[in-house]
Amino acid sequence: MSLEVRINQDLKEAMKAKDDVALRGIRAIKAAILLEKTSGAKHELNEETEMKLLQKLVKQRRESLDIYEKNGREDLAKTEREEIDIIERYLPQQLSEAELRAEIQAVIAEAGATSMKDMGRVMGAANKKLAGKADGRAISTIVKELLGS
Repeated sequence: MSLEVRINQDLKEAMKAKDDVALRGIRAIKAAILLEKTSGAKHELNEETEMKLLQKLVKQRRESLDIYEKNGREDLAKTEREEIDIIERYLPQQLSEAELRAEIQAVIAEAGATSMKDMGRVMGAANKKLAGKADGRAISTIVKELLGS
């Protein structure tokens, strides 16, 4: 089942249940899908594109959440947290730090990387392999740590 079909079904259920929090998050996803489909991009909306889209939405909300928390706007921060929870339901289960570290070590071994000079190659392979399963910032941090030592 495609993300778009799943979103439409969940949107109907949220409307019936009068779940405002779920409605807000699901509508944000639906709007992003619609925007992507009508953007004129020459690619299809496949599973990989859908995951990137969802990750982008979560990243935007995390950045906003950080700003709101720094400025003491708990009312707005709460809204962002709720939307992050809703959007993350559609992403695959995120890897724990230990699992992520093991996956990145395997990527480094496959690439034969030995120093920070190889970071670009390792990041490319790691991002491709771990798409949707881990945040790019977390991947980058662990790659830097492992290549730097």
